[in-house]
Amino acid sequence: MTLNYKILGQGFPVIILHGLFGSLDNWLTFGKKIEDAGFMAILIDQRDHGKSPHSDTFNYTLLADDVYQFMMDHWIHEAIIIGHSMGGKTAMTLTKNYPEVVSKLIVIDISPEKYAVGHSNEFDALFSLDLDTIGSRKEAEIQLTDKLHQPDTVQFFLKNLGRNSDHTFAWKFNLPLLYKDYQNILDAVVFEHTCDIPTLFVKGGKSPYISKNAEITISQMFSQVEIITIPSAGHWVHADALHELLSVVLKFIQS
Repeated sequence: MTLNYKILGQGFPVIILHGLFGSLDNWLTFGKKIEDAGFMAILIDQRDHGKSPHSDTFNYTLLADDVYQFMMDHWIHEAIIIGHSMGGKTAMTLTKNYPEVVSKLIVIDISPEKYAVGHSNEFDALFSLDLDTIGSRKEAEIQLTDKLHQPDTVQFFLKNLGRNSDHTFAWKFNLPLLYKDYQNILDAVVFEHTCDIPTLFVKGGKSPYISKNAEITISQMFSQVEIITIPSAGHWVHADALHELLSVVLKFIQS
């Protein structure tokens, strides 16, 4: 799996992994700030997302293997790993399976626990859009808004709407596969032993993704862990509170 990526700057490598339905473009502003702080920011499109290839199987072992192979192919033997939501579980799985390549781990608004189904409305809206007949992005926006009634989510999806060579529209993410393997995306990440790699969990204060019980699990699973809540942020912490997120992340990686 040859992943699409973008490298910003020079210095110690910081690999940034996006969430479900996302792409590296969602983290460009954040990555540029990491570059400005003197690090090499490496933004990756995970398989079946963005401009990376589509596949026929999707699970965290494969996603972590992809990142590890990317690191080996680019002679990156150790890096700080940052992952948001689904990307956070990829980052945790990479840390579990290849601890020698992770110097520090940062997980943004996701826990290692298994989650209940939570994207039914999004999948319904995405599948309801007949891309063969859509004539414009505005038409897609109107139809998605009618289904979701969430302008921010609609704009997030529209960033992942591209065109084929015949000018018809297509999702950049592999929608049928993500739906088929959705249970794998909800899966827990289970460490056989306590992880002693320095770890930071960043929690959105308005997000339900990291519960109090999850915080207990995190504290038991990671021996050198800090959990910080950003009160003003929802699940998309980098969009809701970019300055606050950068502040806590830079303090952690520069220490």
